[in-house]
Amino acid sequence: MVLKSIKSILVAVFSLSLTVISIAGLAQDHPTEHGVKSEAAHEEKLDPAKIIMDHIKDAHEFHFFTVGDFHATIPLPVILYNQSKGLSVFSSSRFEHGHASYNGYSMHDGKIVADDQSKVYDFSLTKNVVQMFLALAVLVLLMTNIAKKYKNGYGVKTAPKGWQNLMEPIITFVRDDVAKPNLGKKWLKYLPYLLTVFFFILINNIFGLIPGAANVTGNTAFTAVLGIISLIVILFSTNKHFWGHIFWPPGVPIGVKIILIPVEFLGVMVIKPAALIIRLFANMVAGHIIILSFISLIFIFGAMNKGAGWGFAPVSILFTVFIYFIEILVAFIQAFIFTNLTAVFIGQAFEGGHDDVDGHAEPVII
Repeated sequence: MVLKSIKSILVAVFSLSLTVISIAGLAQDHPTEHGVKSEAAHEEKLDPAKIIMDHIKDAHEFHFFTVGDFHATIPLPVILYNQSKGLSVFSSSRFEHGHASYNGYSMHDGKIVADDQSKVYDFSLTKNVVQMFLALAVLVLLMTNIAKKYKNGYGVKTAPKGWQNLMEPIITFVRDDVAKPNLGKKWLKYLPYLLTVFFFILINNIFGLIPGAANVTGNTAFTAVLGIISLIVILFSTNKHFWGHIFWPPGVPIGVKIILIPVEFLGVMVIKPAALIIRLFANMVAGHIIILSFISLIFIFGAMNKGAGWGFAPVSILFTVFIYFIEILVAFIQAFIFTNLTAVFIGQAFEGGHDDVDGHAEPVII
């Protein structure tokens, strides 16, 4: 029931956003003084690549829609430090969507620069940062609330209630299908980290599907930090046998070892975290690009012919809703893949010697 309610809310929000986007596009499709649209305005209006990139990249405000000269936005705090001006704190609305300067600063393509071209240190709370904090708050409140219910006996002596019904199968899935198979007898030690990573990525993925919200997991800075943290956990889980296999692979000719040692070292320090970072980033960005591309097709066809635009709109919306539901599935899949790969790499890190393989003692055959 809870999952159905979430899906219904997401569909309602997404349908509303499509309607708003369509109205905004029609509102901007206004004639000139002579009743004929100017070619320059026509070209400026239709720039799908810019619209898509503006949606994907970080910003100093939450932008929902634009109708004429009206911008439905939530401005965010701008925190800047400049050697000549010192610390400056003000609202991003001061820039008037990039059309004005304030306190010696201007915004160009979403980046704040000083008018005197001096170095600017930007510590602003951008939409990615704000949404990440919101996701973290949701994660903490949700899990602490569920933990209190378990502490009071709900889900232990009685049937689980509310969000416990949704979260308990997911937690047991991560425990039984990710932690235990890959980490063996050490699964309990790493389970809190794996669960935190899984739910933090999942919540950010789902938040990114809300129209107007930030695509946090589609940002390389976010995925890079997660990848680096996983690398640190992997490195702290290693032992002498692991590094012995890296720097002196057994049973390999010396000539091959010279080639194999740097490859193995790069595999641990670069390739494994890169696999985590790029996979999550690429998959989450791809879905947003596809959804926005289908929506943009309405206005591309409409620019050629209004009838074609209206005629293609139902097809475009149908495909968009279809991809949107797939993206809900992808949100769960990518959280699982990142967590599962992290568990696999950690399990490889504490690989033992001849008496201990992947943390499991080999059975004695009599």
